[in-house]
Amino acid sequence: MTSASTSTARPAEISPAADRAEELLTTAVDAFDGSRREGQVEMTRRVATALRRRKHLLVQAGTGTGKSMAYLVPAVAHAVEADKPVVVSTATLALQAQIMGRDLPRLLESIEPELPRPVEVALIKGRANYLCKQKLAGGFPEGDDDQEALFAAAVEPTDGVTTFEPTSRLGKEVVMLREWAETTDTGDRDDLPDGVTDQAWRQVSVNAVDCIGPRKCPMAEECFSELARRDAADADLVVTNHAMLAIDAFEGLEVLPEHDAVIIDEAHEMAERVTSAVTAQLSAQMIQAAASSARRHTAISVDALQAAASAVETAFGAAESGLLVSTPRRPTGMNEQQLQAVELARNAARTALSDSKPSGDGEADIGRTTARSRLQAVMDTANRMLDAGETPDVIWLSRPGTFTPGQGYREADISEPPIIYVAPTSVAGRLREGLFGERTVVLTSATLTIGDSFDPVAGQLGLKGESAPAWEGIDVGSPFDYPRQGMLYVAKHLPAPSLKTQDVQREELAGLIEASGGATLALFSSRRAAEGAAEELRTKMDVPILCQGDATMSALVRQFAEDEETCLFGTMSLWQGVDVPGRSCRLVVIDRIPFPRPDDPLTNARSQETARAGGNGFMQVSATHAAIRLAQGAGRLIRTAEDRGVLAVLDSRLATARYGGFLKKSMPDFWATTDQKVARGALARLREG
Repeated sequence: MTSASTSTARPAEISPAADRAEELLTTAVDAFDGSRREGQVEMTRRVATALRRRKHLLVQAGTGTGKSMAYLVPAVAHAVEADKPVVVSTATLALQAQIMGRDLPRLLESIEPELPRPVEVALIKGRANYLCKQKLAGGFPEGDDDQEALFAAAVEPTDGVTTFEPTSRLGKEVVMLREWAETTDTGDRDDLPDGVTDQAWRQVSVNAVDCIGPRKCPMAEECFSELARRDAADADLVVTNHAMLAIDAFEGLEVLPEHDAVIIDEAHEMAERVTSAVTAQLSAQMIQAAASSARRHTAISVDALQAAASAVETAFGAAESGLLVSTPRRPTGMNEQQLQAVELARNAARTALSDSKPSGDGEADIGRTTARSRLQAVMDTANRMLDAGETPDVIWLSRPGTFTPGQGYREADISEPPIIYVAPTSVAGRLREGLFGERTVVLTSATLTIGDSFDPVAGQLGLKGESAPAWEGIDVGSPFDYPRQGMLYVAKHLPAPSLKTQDVQREELAGLIEASGGATLALFSSRRAAEGAAEELRTKMDVPILCQGDATMSALVRQFAEDEETCLFGTMSLWQGVDVPGRSCRLVVIDRIPFPRPDDPLTNARSQETARAGGNGFMQVSATHAAIRLAQGAGRLIRTAEDRGVLAVLDSRLATARYGGFLKKSMPDFWATTDQKVARGALARLREG
């Protein structure tokens, strides 16, 4: 039987595990000089009972509940008693860093004397988050960038020895990374003392496709990624992310140690993160790259691969970006020419894989392994595209625009080669079978209900329907007095946001930042908007403005928290999991209601499916998506009982559109105003302290 109760009453059956978890929580709270929070206690007891009785549980815990501690305490107790690891999965690196760097160390220091043995903790991320020693040593067969272009020969004499000096910021960052590689114990990008750009990090890391794997890599014993996995094999608590959890549950790659219990934080993001993890792409450039690798590292002919790349470019090159809509006659959405091109790619990759068996020469097989990984990716993606008519997968084309400093974004035109994506419209079935069928799962978030119901999120996760497993849901509330602690200001006087109105939006944003004296977290619905606003306002304002992409997220958040005048601009990664209490974050600005883009192919496909089933595609898909995002963004403002601040939404539709009331129901109950003077006056008073 499925339950979606939002009751906060104590369950009728009290388990000894719940009593033990509450005792440990009390020990921890006392050690932190904290106070008892009923919502936190209730959540702790319910999580402990769910883990002991192997019952799936959904917990909505509002900001200030202390939900991390409320699930970490019973997770630690269960792992020690059962002698099996518990996996904790988050959507964002920011929350991972918070758990590993703050929450867990403090907790274990306080409760380990009460446990029968010490607790081992491990962190597992995707390979691209770690330094690759093989690449640093020059053994990676193909780099994404020309590293020689980053350096120039030194001008000063060096006794006949040619030395090279960095010629740019990028080169200097790579030098710093190489020096750091000699001292770091983890190789984890988030452990860098100073952040680096994404471009610099790509010089010293590899993704999962290009990684040659522990069996082939001559530096496998020193590999940071493999060391993290080996540490996790002996851990009681393993912290990871939703994508890694999906790979482990669905792909059978065993990236996580064997476990039978999972706690999923930021669970409102689970379905989308899993969708992203199982989305694949194909392009002429991808096929050509596979052909280039095969030509360089094997003895096979690549003529068929090059022909397939040309066929894909011709078949899809003139097509418009967007969803390839399926019909009874074209179930995959592709026309005959496109089908034939994808079949050519699949067949060419399959033949190349068959002809490029390992040679037995360890050094030669390093490059061969990379080539075969790229060929496998081409074949697997082509197969999925050809099978799309019989699966939940849909196919779409995209031509991403590019951002140029000083010029902003340039939208891609039809002459640019497209990337073809394939992804499922729903992962509910995969989650039901691959995740919930094999282990006990606890899901928690500050935003798991829409209109006081768990059903929308439960449906996305595979917990609705006749074959769905049993589960319970509980809302433990929030301890904060939102009407007294926060103000919601909706800029009703502004026109609805668009590219044509961004100047007046930025003027409004600048006025709010000036009134606040900085201390602003500005949340944007697109990377273009965040970077464009940061670039313009840096020239107009005296306060420091950081922008997502300037460094790692943890480094940016740390800088933001340490300097009260600093502002931080960013996109979806900052909408959740960022915890900056106090005066450093007294103004949170949301540039627009975070609806999916109108041309978002997956949203369109899901809306069409909802409409065919008799539902309202806009409200059930787009508005629900926006409601959850708004609630998460609003949750960045008030983090403690002492915090005071203003949440400013620069999208007038929140005050004027019929769906505005639906969206507001998902947000904290702040005192509301549409008066600009009132909002700026409140910020000025907060600035003065």
